[in-house]
Amino acid sequence: MVSKNQIKLITSLQQKKYRIAHKLFFAEGIKVIQELLDSNFELVNLYTTKDDFREVSSSFKITIQEADLKKISALATPNSCLAIFKIPNEKPIEDLGLILALDSVRDPGNMGTILRLCDWFGIKQLVCTIETVDIYNPKVVQATMGSIARVNVSYIDLKKYISQAKVPVFGTFMEGQNIYKTSLPQEGILIMGNEANGISLELEEMISNRLTIPRFGNLQKTESLNVATATAIVLSEFRREY
Repeated sequence: MVSKNQIKLITSLQQKKYRIAHKLFFAEGIKVIQELLDSNFELVNLYTTKDDFREVSSSFKITIQEADLKKISALATPNSCLAIFKIPNEKPIEDLGLILALDSVRDPGNMGTILRLCDWFGIKQLVCTIETVDIYNPKVVQATMGSIARVNVSYIDLKKYISQAKVPVFGTFMEGQNIYKTSLPQEGILIMGNEANGISLELEEMISNRLTIPRFGNLQKTESLNVATATAIVLSEFRREY
């Protein structure tokens, strides 16, 4: 049974201001929850409709009915479980290797996919402008499929961070060096821009290496690539000679 106060708390966590206030977020689905349980995230409560997660102490686990799960889920079709975790303190930025930077990426699905790409391509550090979507947004957490546990994410003044960088800074543009013909280092900062507007002008001025993913279609009418798709291509090229 889920109390009214519990329902109110959990549903409030769909909004960033309440996640910040309570320092809590929630995840749904067996795979995502298991990934978080296996990491350093601290479990607060686990709500499940099945006899699963037997390694979790009964003091944290609450068996509920599907009807109650629907009341607290952020999904149109709820999974079998939902877990609340504490939001950990932000860790120091790891200035090693290739660092991915996001300039005001707003779509939760894109953010979740980009976190999975970082995990796949071994990018340990993701730095984001304050305007970038919150990684603890339920849709982001869902889209990461657990990769949120393995990538260090920092929200910072990106302009100030770039201005102090001692490594090459790369950005993706419609006009630039053909990425397929460019020798790419294993250390640097790669900036990916907003879905609608790309990289902001103030950051664009600080980018010394402009890269482009060339179009091969005969009509050449596609305006741009989805930011997550572009990130996948660019990270793959950076790892080409790894």
